[in-house]
Amino acid sequence: MADAAVDSVTPVPVAIVGAGPAGLMLAHLLGRAGIETIALDTRTRHEIETTQRAGILEADIARDLVETGVSDRILADGYEHEGIELRFGGQAHRIDFQDLVGESVWLYPQTDVFVDLANARQRDGGTVLFGIKDTEVLDITTGNPRVRYTAPDGTRHEIRARYVVGADGSRSMCRGLVPEDRRVRYGKEYPFAWFGILTEAPMSAPELIYAHSAHGFALISQRTETVQRMYFQCDPEENVDAWPDDRIWETLQARVAGPDGFRLKEGPVFEKSVLKFRSFVQEPMRWGSMVLAGDAAHTVPPTGARGLNLALHDVKVLAEVLVRAFGSEGENALDDYQPQALQRVWRAQNFSYWMTQMLHTAPGGSDYDLRRQLGELDNVVGTRAGRTYLAEQYTGWPTRPTA
Repeated sequence: MADAAVDSVTPVPVAIVGAGPAGLMLAHLLGRAGIETIALDTRTRHEIETTQRAGILEADIARDLVETGVSDRILADGYEHEGIELRFGGQAHRIDFQDLVGESVWLYPQTDVFVDLANARQRDGGTVLFGIKDTEVLDITTGNPRVRYTAPDGTRHEIRARYVVGADGSRSMCRGLVPEDRRVRYGKEYPFAWFGILTEAPMSAPELIYAHSAHGFALISQRTETVQRMYFQCDPEENVDAWPDDRIWETLQARVAGPDGFRLKEGPVFEKSVLKFRSFVQEPMRWGSMVLAGDAAHTVPPTGARGLNLALHDVKVLAEVLVRAFGSEGENALDDYQPQALQRVWRAQNFSYWMTQMLHTAPGGSDYDLRRQLGELDNVVGTRAGRTYLAEQYTGWPTRPTA
């Protein structure tokens, strides 16, 4: 189809494959710098904004949404969290982010981030094409890459760009365009998953609770005053239909139980899902005139709340680099993207792995393994240095972290 006739040809400086939060934030930042983009996605806008996704945003990301003019809705509808609770041995231990590092995080669903960004693109006259299909990315080893796609009405179109950005998620087509003998893929599959629920219930706690127990891990999160999101560790092949509400609540209550009498506030469960865990990084993040960003280049387990933050930091760095590339520096400016992005990526991989192995019960684990985890958790909460390390990692690092 690469040479088949098309119904239109559109030139643009940057074509962005993927119009989720990462792709739209890049388009927004480049638009502010006067660089035109076209973002396109196989999903419809309705499909994306009705897919419920949790979200914890670093303070820097929350500030970026407000200060770059996306939206200030996070200030009205989001929840500022000044810490988290680690619960183990039936006892609660609060990690006070404000006291330790002077920062907070924001509970603000990824779905809402997408809605804010999509509205901002529409407000600013940006071109975003939803519901397209048959996407092809061509000629990325040249200075004139092309993107071809079929519109919802069946017509075929071509975008001629200077650079193409692959921000097309964890099932990325773009990352497969890097030749197999020139790419390296690092990955880890985990022997457990999260059973996630949405429930109509009041908040059980004002901040996130990460609970370790001999029964397995649980995460108690929030959504609104009346809808809550919670997770518990399960087998990756767990069948959601085997879990009626009473079994779900019995499992969650057992994993947060302790001598302090803490109990979750229960309600009807209206959504159930199983979230499998995987760590993944592909290098290089640039090939010719194509660069990768967000989940197209890397994924992390959700334990450390890094995924969305990492993607938005990628495009923050990439936007700055692309502005320079269209200026006096030319293409050489793109050489700065991968080293800067990968430093944060591997820090996030380490933190996500560390949180995951510290809090989850591995299948077949021994009593020694359980006691060792309790010792590790005690080391974290028992010293200011341990608490500060967790707080620094969880609230994020500057855009250009130092070595």
